[in-house]
Amino acid sequence: MYQPTSFRDDCLESHIALVRANPLGMLISHGDQGLVVDPLPFLIDADEQGHVHLRAHLSRANPHWPLLQAVQECLVVFQGLQGYISPGWYETKRQTGKAVPTWNYSVVQLRGVPRVTEDAGWLRQQLDGLTALQEGRQPEPWHREDAPANYIAAQMKGIVGIEITVTHREGKWKMSQNRSADDVDGVVAALRAGDVAQQQLADEVERRRG
Repeated sequence: MYQPTSFRDDCLESHIALVRANPLGMLISHGDQGLVVDPLPFLIDADEQGHVHLRAHLSRANPHWPLLQAVQECLVVFQGLQGYISPGWYETKRQTGKAVPTWNYSVVQLRGVPRVTEDAGWLRQQLDGLTALQEGRQPEPWHREDAPANYIAAQMKGIVGIEITVTHREGKWKMSQNRSADDVDGVVAALRAGDVAQQQLADEVERRRG
């Protein structure tokens, strides 16, 4: 990933926070048939030594998981806050006209060694963890025990688990850090006047300004 110094973020806590806020990652592998890509919701964990692991599951009918048993490395990409930035928001545009459109975004790329598992205990832990992460936001959270046990057992037979030991990670937050203070002020003001997603992006631009 192209990484200008002003946009680079190697902080483990930043990476974990982005993944947990945006758990749907693009799993990318390469085999004899070329590139294979699947969107999957992931869980992320790090131990005290900073070793990172990703966990997910996918359908047994998906041909991606046999490929993962044969490859040495895969890539998962997580997209965070993002949005269009108009040159009309810059003070520079008003002063000199020397401004062009761009895009602000945050992204984390994690490379690692995949391991496929069909262990029932591992799968239950994965499903419970993913459910707790998402259902915790619901007014009446769903629990695995809410469904018939035989139904859950049948569903679990249709999936396989993936655990990825992360060997390399990169984070990039392109949030107008390369613009002047006046230009950043204009970007923040324009985004704050927009929808909820733009307002969230404004908060991140403000937080990341130099």
